[in-house]
Amino acid sequence: MSDQASSFHLHLISDSTGETLIAAARAVTSQYQSNQAIEHIYPLVRNQKKLENAIEEITKEPGIVLYTISDFEIGEYLETKCKEIGVPIVSVLEPIFQSFHSYLGKPTRRIVGAQHALDSEYFSRIDALNFTMLHDDGVIPQNVEDADVILLGISRTSKTPTSIYLANRGVKTANIPLVPGMELPQKVINAKRPLIVTLIASTDRIQQVRQNRLLELNASVHSASYADRASIAEELVNARKLSAKHDWPMVDVSRKSIEEASARILALHAQHIAKLEAKENKDV
Repeated sequence: MSDQASSFHLHLISDSTGETLIAAARAVTSQYQSNQAIEHIYPLVRNQKKLENAIEEITKEPGIVLYTISDFEIGEYLETKCKEIGVPIVSVLEPIFQSFHSYLGKPTRRIVGAQHALDSEYFSRIDALNFTMLHDDGVIPQNVEDADVILLGISRTSKTPTSIYLANRGVKTANIPLVPGMELPQKVINAKRPLIVTLIASTDRIQQVRQNRLLELNASVHSASYADRASIAEELVNARKLSAKHDWPMVDVSRKSIEEASARILALHAQHIAKLEAKENKDV
């Protein structure tokens, strides 16, 4: 395909939810910023009828085909049809299966949707997500001590999306905005079990995001200080002082994706848990 092409069709076919496939596809397409992928997603393709529907769409809009299908016959049929159509097709998980097979000396069981099994880890993620949604944006019931992580930050420091990402990793997360003129609740300051992290960003970054937010809401008349550079700088200074006072770690999200910021927080949480366990063992 020519580098000048502005868009291309990307067909993603999965016998499960498609989350693994979508994540892999977007990781690759993000490296081709001059080419926009038009995604066609076909989840739960587990029989011939659904596969034929996908093949019909591929015929209409030819493009790259990526798939994760455990059934050999369905996978082989799809590959044959794509070769007839003349489009490239890749089994995303097959090279990984082959590597595991080679190293472990035995083939995969090929269980459809095995990564979504209703095990304890799955229910832990659901529990964490429920907790996180109930503790979003400063909603602080009495059980804030039950949080694994508490995220603090001034407005527009990606507290909510980071909280949700962490919840999907099984981490119960509460997020609390640092609002000028408002004291942080004492129950947060006194919390011992959760890791408390302050999210910060550059003044320029926050100002840009806030200005865009005001435009979306058409609320600039009554929010003059919200996107004011000096006001934002003062908010950040106060956030840093608060963190330093209580020895809370800070994570700068200016140039970090949600995934990168979350990875840092998860590492800090692991260190925090290790310290708590060491203290408990010492006290015993």
